[in-house]
Amino acid sequence: LLASQHPELVDDASRAREAVDGFRSWLEEQLPNKTGPSGVGIANYDWYLRNVHLVPFTWEDELRLMQRELARSTAHLALEEHNNRNLPPLEPVSDPETWGRVSNAAVTELMEFFETEPVLTVNGYMDHALRERLSGFPQPDARNFFSQVDVRDPMVLRCHGIHWIDLAQIANEPHASPIRRVPLLYNIWDSRAEGLATGMEELMMSAGLFDHKPQSRELVYIMVAQRAARAISGLRMHSNEFDIDAARQFASSNTPRGWMQENGGLNWGEQKLYLEQPGYGTSYITGKLLIDTLLAERSRQLGDQFELVEFMDALMAAGVIPVSLIHWELTGQQHEILRSR
Repeated sequence: LLASQHPELVDDASRAREAVDGFRSWLEEQLPNKTGPSGVGIANYDWYLRNVHLVPFTWEDELRLMQRELARSTAHLALEEHNNRNLPPLEPVSDPETWGRVSNAAVTELMEFFETEPVLTVNGYMDHALRERLSGFPQPDARNFFSQVDVRDPMVLRCHGIHWIDLAQIANEPHASPIRRVPLLYNIWDSRAEGLATGMEELMMSAGLFDHKPQSRELVYIMVAQRAARAISGLRMHSNEFDIDAARQFASSNTPRGWMQENGGLNWGEQKLYLEQPGYGTSYITGKLLIDTLLAERSRQLGDQFELVEFMDALMAAGVIPVSLIHWELTGQQHEILRSR
């Protein structure tokens, strides 16, 4: 592919490919002897957060943040359950026809909420981006944690579906920067992508989306608790305090309602993924907290001139890049970048 336009790069590309192939072969040769702990260790984890993901936290910072978010979400869940104690239980959707109707209705309601509040400038591709990602009816005997939430109120995960709006924006309104218009390497986009998707659930709740559905507020806090619990497991694996069995047990026992099965495929898959990709398992919560910090700072800077829709539009327009870089761009403050160096 390079030969016609950049022939001077062909030799370099070939050597890079040979290096990657050689590294893979070496890994395969070494694998039978690698039977010890798999975590990268705290020092390496800290280096990776700082130098690759540009996250202004350490392993210890992230552990404390996850513990705080687990405690906060579990406590607020108890308060919501207290407030709703006289209401009937929030029952799951029972059949495919009803599921199709309520899941599509959630998209319609969310788009209207974005536009009328206003929260986000709505473009024509957004509605389609969410609808084409709607799942089929999750059968009762095959429900994992997320489908347990989804069948009780699909609105919560439609908020998380800002992911699909991100992808549609990249396709329909590519960023002016050639760097920002394509996926970044090494998942360094995760604080923004997963942080905003997770953050949207609670941000939209605070903005009033669930005011007429008080029991759905319980689901939002259950979601936060699950993300925090599984992130603590991932952190403890990377410090080599947990093996994957202990990680799965912790994530399961600290997720409310018993919806995270210890031996379920989701639990296995998540802990395996977060062990393979340091920093990814925590990015849902750390990214959310970085976006909260950015929102707070823009509100402080602008005072009475602050408008949520303008903030959200600016956040989306910046592209899917580390939140620390977006903070620098929108506020002029470099402290998060300097902390991550």
